[in-house]
Amino acid sequence: MSKRVSHSLLDPLVGPALTALYPHLHIPRRFPPEGIVAIGHLSAIAGAIGLALSTTCWWGGLLAAAGIAGNHLADCVDGRHARATGQCRNGGELLDHFTDPLSFTYWLVGLAVACGRLDVGLVAVIVLMAMAVLTNLRAKLTGEFTLAAFGPTEFKALLSVFALALTTLSLFAPGVTLTTCLVGLGALTTLGLILLPIQLIQSVREVNRCGNQPDTSEWETARSS
Repeated sequence: MSKRVSHSLLDPLVGPALTALYPHLHIPRRFPPEGIVAIGHLSAIAGAIGLALSTTCWWGGLLAAAGIAGNHLADCVDGRHARATGQCRNGGELLDHFTDPLSFTYWLVGLAVACGRLDVGLVAVIVLMAMAVLTNLRAKLTGEFTLAAFGPTEFKALLSVFALALTTLSLFAPGVTLTTCLVGLGALTTLGLILLPIQLIQSVREVNRCGNQPDTSEWETARSS
């Protein structure tokens, strides 16, 4: 299993505070941590629905912020629950890492629906998935799963604040809500397009410098001719 290292700016502040809530949630010991991952994923879907409605319903932004916050809470306590109840499984780890980028995808699609620009949303999703693949490949080759200073926690915090801003605009300045949503989605997409090549170059250098020995083996054909 890869060593996990986070350079996140917010994780040292947000992570311990949310993890400390675990004893107060009274989650049954027999409840599988995969169930917490599933709940977090459903919360992410609720957040995406809220984002999609954020320019037409004043409460859409509130639902989005609540859904994103619920997703992050689940992400912080699922591992704690697994360790506390002796239910650590590779399958749970796989499920957790599988659902994380999907959640981000839902939120970007929600924003794209809200401002009626699925073309921009498609670009944003492609960039997001490229970054997710890059992160996992780098972890495989170096044995270290690394999160950048602006990582998942920062992205969730930014989206939550933006969703609450859309709610405020819907109530007090509805005429600019749609434009603001489009500008926000465009800014996120542009940021991703800038960061992706930078992270790709850094990752190539990193795996060349401190990665495992290059794989020089040939493919083994499982089917007989």
